[in-house]
Amino acid sequence: MRSRNPVFSRRGFSRDNGYAGFNTAPQAGGPAVATQGNPYAQPTGDQYAQNPYAQNPYAQQDLQHGAPPQAPATTGRMTIDDVVLRTASTLGVLILTAALSWALLPIDDANISRSYGIGIGAALIGMVLAFVQSFKRKASPALILTYAAFEGVFLGVVSNIVDNRIADGAAMQAVIGTMAVFAGVLIAYKAGWIRVNRRFYGFVMAAALGFILLMTVNLLFAVFGGGDGLGFRSGALGVIFGVIGIILGACFLALDFKQVEDGIAYGAPREEAWFAAFGLTLTLVWIYLEFLRLISILNSSD
Repeated sequence: MRSRNPVFSRRGFSRDNGYAGFNTAPQAGGPAVATQGNPYAQPTGDQYAQNPYAQNPYAQQDLQHGAPPQAPATTGRMTIDDVVLRTASTLGVLILTAALSWALLPIDDANISRSYGIGIGAALIGMVLAFVQSFKRKASPALILTYAAFEGVFLGVVSNIVDNRIADGAAMQAVIGTMAVFAGVLIAYKAGWIRVNRRFYGFVMAAALGFILLMTVNLLFAVFGGGDGLGFRSGALGVIFGVIGIILGACFLALDFKQVEDGIAYGAPREEAWFAAFGLTLTLVWIYLEFLRLISILNSSD
């Protein structure tokens, strides 16, 4: 298990102790994909010959004819279309439930506490589901889509409150900002302006850990001491930490893109596309919430 996201840990495409993207650079069809650093590589002929337990129906026939045994052809590998389709499905469920909660859960003075309670409850359920999926060995589409549904309820309620009570149009601004960050990171990654390597991964993870620890301490001070805690989520410091949160989200998007790219190059099974969709959804939710919080702080300072 390797963390790819500032909120939750989720399994990457690597089955060993390393991150797939930081092993031998994968090249489609190249020897690095077939052997070193590839958790999905099929055993070679020599490996079949040396391993009496390898399930190769063609090994005995090939050895009888003196030809090196070959692994049977494999199908059902993950493609970029699989990732796009499953990510669109996950985000579609999230957006649908967010829109329904926005429309059906009133935030007037008489009902705001109930609606906010429902939203927080949905967020907690979504968090539990996310953790469960993170530690499962296989992707569960039903679990991932259920997580997206509950997360959508939370986002719909929170966005409605911020949009109507703090900053008019904040939700749309946060959506546009999230889309802009996604597009910008994707362009930068494909153009090679962002190089995701072990150093980049280590820096991002260290920065994210420090960020989360500071936010946790700030939350504890706010809960037990009242007010805004240490002030990391209000005023000038709040703006600075909001920008840092968005930058961290952008960095995790780059890690997500690298993870998807390596999974396709390594020939990951098609069901792994659900893990990619799950991870991208987590990251996009993180960025959206940071934008929403930043917009709230800026408007509260006016």
